[in-house]
Amino acid sequence: MMFRKEHGKVNVTSLVERVSRYAVVMRNEDRQSKPIMEALIQGLAPPPADARQSITFVRGAEFSAWQHLKAGIGADAWSCDPQARYQKCTVENTYNRLRKYPPRSTEPTALTNRYLRSISQRLNSTPRKCLGYQTSAEIFDTKLMEIRKRWE
Repeated sequence: MMFRKEHGKVNVTSLVERVSRYAVVMRNEDRQSKPIMEALIQGLAPPPADARQSITFVRGAEFSAWQHLKAGIGADAWSCDPQARYQKCTVENTYNRLRKYPPRSTEPTALTNRYLRSISQRLNSTPRKCLGYQTSAEIFDTKLMEIRKRWE
């Protein structure tokens, strides 16, 4: 989620798991790709490797250093095809949900990781019709448990 340039380099990155719609939102201090990839590596290191096999990015310069993900956490990276809006539906829907929380007048520098985590928790604890009225957190936890059982 980018903001107007007059607000500085601060921006927000969101990751959405495809099956559960589980969202992770984090603040980035810079629009450059390498710091964003480093933040993703740190943020995605805790889950088991089977839970982070690949990441699909929306095309943008902020994701040009995608090769660092393979070296950092072993995840393959893909980009959405140009002119294929249907490949971005989940993340675009998440952006719309995210934008409901901070008022439009909010400066991006005021968006702390703590505040963004609280928004993520709200998003992930809201039941969704597309998930059979379960929450994203419930589905994600179930999938993680299945992965962990395979390793035992």
